[in-house]
Amino acid sequence: MMRPSYLRFVLLSHLTSLFIGRTFLAFHWNVGIMGEGMAGRLLSENVAGSPDSPLVVWNRSGSKCQDLKERFPEKSIEVKDTAREVVESCGITFSMLSTPEASRAVFEGPDGTLAGVTEGKFIIDCATLAESDMKRMSAQVEEKKGQFLEAPVSGSKGPAHVGQLIFLCAGSKSVCDDPTVQASLKAMGKATHFFGEIGRGTRAKLVVNSLMGTMMAAFGESLALAESVGLDGGKMLEVIGQGAIQSPMYALKGPKMLRKDHSPNFPLQHAHKDMKLAVDMAKEAGVEYSVTEGAEKLFSQAREDEKLAEEDFSAVFEIIHKASANSSLES
Repeated sequence: MMRPSYLRFVLLSHLTSLFIGRTFLAFHWNVGIMGEGMAGRLLSENVAGSPDSPLVVWNRSGSKCQDLKERFPEKSIEVKDTAREVVESCGITFSMLSTPEASRAVFEGPDGTLAGVTEGKFIIDCATLAESDMKRMSAQVEEKKGQFLEAPVSGSKGPAHVGQLIFLCAGSKSVCDDPTVQASLKAMGKATHFFGEIGRGTRAKLVVNSLMGTMMAAFGESLALAESVGLDGGKMLEVIGQGAIQSPMYALKGPKMLRKDHSPNFPLQHAHKDMKLAVDMAKEAGVEYSVTEGAEKLFSQAREDEKLAEEDFSAVFEIIHKASANSSLES
């Protein structure tokens, strides 16, 4: 008869081997990324910079995927023709598509994401969508015995480029904590926060982005006011940067705004989309959100200009500045 101490040793050895094997898989499963726009491309580059994970990519415009292969010639990067093929060939697939319409089309199409899901596949959606979209996709993936995690990201081009994104996760805690998922998230971001049931990750993202947009609109108004009353904008940035209201966003964006440099890190049209979703969420919750509603209207006006829509969300300053200049002329 085996001694209890020996049984404990055998059990511990078995569990350790399972854990080590699982961790090994976490770093050697194929990782799929769908969507090679600004944000998706940076996710891909972070995974491509990791030494262990083979990468499989797809984009509606295939040329962007070929560009990625050329940038990382030493990396195992496979380009697929459809989203379905990405999911079929990967243990874990991330989706980062720019609009709710694109996400729905890619997810539900005959060669889309859902068509490739089989038991045990991980689908991680990092886009900012309506809460109802996330809930529907989660239910459909789970129907096919797949694993779904809602994981919109906080952070724009700069943080994404250096792996400093923040993932706002919701769904199954066991999926979020899975070593495979965690290994991939750590390759792309600096922090992961879990908020509970599906939909709460989207809620968190909309709160963050609506605050960010409102801050930018207020900042733009203040700079426009300063210039309209004859104050030096650069000097005002110094004052703001030395006080309690200083912000990394103001320090980064302010000098560029004064130079009318709105090179996109977070396109204005996407910022407006998120603010509109946040305003709708507030209405459904019965929450007074009038400050953000005012800022959302400014972004809506700016988005009507096709050029501004594709520039950084700091370009809302141009609409504010234009309105201020027109008011000065009329007076």
